[in-house]
Amino acid sequence: MPSLAAVGQANTEMNDTISGRFALIKNHEDVDIFIGVDVGKSNHHAVAIDRTGKKILDRALPQDEAKLRAIIKAVAGKGTVLLVVDQPSTIGALPVAVAQAEGILVGYIPGLAMRRIADLHPGEAKTDARDAAIIAEAARSLPHTLRSIVVADEQAAELSMLCGFDDDLAKQATATSNRIRGLLTQIHPALERVVGKHLDHPAMAELLIKYPSPDKLRKAGQNRVTALLLKYAPRAGKRWATEIFTALDEQTVVVAGTGAASIVLPQLAAMLKQLRTARDELLVQVETLVEDHPLHAVLTSMPAVGVRTEARIITEVAGKEFQTSGHLASYAGLAPVTWRSGTSIRGDHPSKKGNKSLKRAFFLSAFAALKDPLSRAYYDRKRAEGKRHNQALIALARRRCDVLFAMLRDGTFYEAPTPKTA
Repeated sequence: MPSLAAVGQANTEMNDTISGRFALIKNHEDVDIFIGVDVGKSNHHAVAIDRTGKKILDRALPQDEAKLRAIIKAVAGKGTVLLVVDQPSTIGALPVAVAQAEGILVGYIPGLAMRRIADLHPGEAKTDARDAAIIAEAARSLPHTLRSIVVADEQAAELSMLCGFDDDLAKQATATSNRIRGLLTQIHPALERVVGKHLDHPAMAELLIKYPSPDKLRKAGQNRVTALLLKYAPRAGKRWATEIFTALDEQTVVVAGTGAASIVLPQLAAMLKQLRTARDELLVQVETLVEDHPLHAVLTSMPAVGVRTEARIITEVAGKEFQTSGHLASYAGLAPVTWRSGTSIRGDHPSKKGNKSLKRAFFLSAFAALKDPLSRAYYDRKRAEGKRHNQALIALARRRCDVLFAMLRDGTFYEAPTPKTA
């Protein structure tokens, strides 16, 4: 059991996260100069105004630390400065880091708020200077639209980069797997029905690397194929080999393109193997980082929170503010959207917005939590109410989101509720 000190540290971090926006708004009255920065890949554009709305700076900023620092210092000498960007990460990371290093207040305005505020300003032009001026004016007159940017957590930043790369590898692996199944369906549908449904197992990739066509499988013989599969799948190898040769006997004709497919398939199988190896190696690095994070003990106390789910929660929740569990659920896209229009349209529908990475993590974690008796009972209860499988899983994910918010807010471990006695 982790120490109480670890729980206290996690609780402090989450409280700092939740109160981040309010700290920025509280200091708003002390700000003398508001700098709005429309970030770009090679150049940014900055507009600075004072508290009366008078423009004191309107110029392009290069993506260069020394020049950014010189300009920020020059403006900072005229009073307390608040710098607001429209994108705090990727291309906007350098100006944010320079401003934080100079000790000035830094915030960002979310994209949706930016678009709505821009619609209130006259004109149809879309320029960097106009956007920067809108950001500066919003920072001056609409402080409730701003979000604070805390000093970057090195662990969270590394996890975010690794998780993003892991997502890319997962997409490439899925695309490669689908391509293999498509080629097998084209040249031998019966063989695809056997190999395709087990393609997630490493044994099938090894099989296609060595015997990538129906003809090569027949020439190798069932004994060799069985020996190869048993090496990577000791329990199922023999059964799979039998199913493969049964499928091979179902088709005697050779489809056009089979020769080319036998050239492409082993390369695709090797790519799939390499992608999965890369994901496994990356998972080790992610696991090391999440184990060192202060929130690790709290997050893993909850059933069905694995390494990838934990990493996603840390990267997507840390540094953001949520006043209630409903706000966190809405951010994750788990809160239902109510539709009302007179008496003809009524109902609640799943949200199509929100943070898709976080929503997927909660959804998969809820699916894994079906092995937990309490989670399974809640899922069965929702199914009994008439909800479909995915609807019941989303309801379970929302429930787990509420519990997780309370754990992070209070810095407490998960405790299974005890059944009430009559």
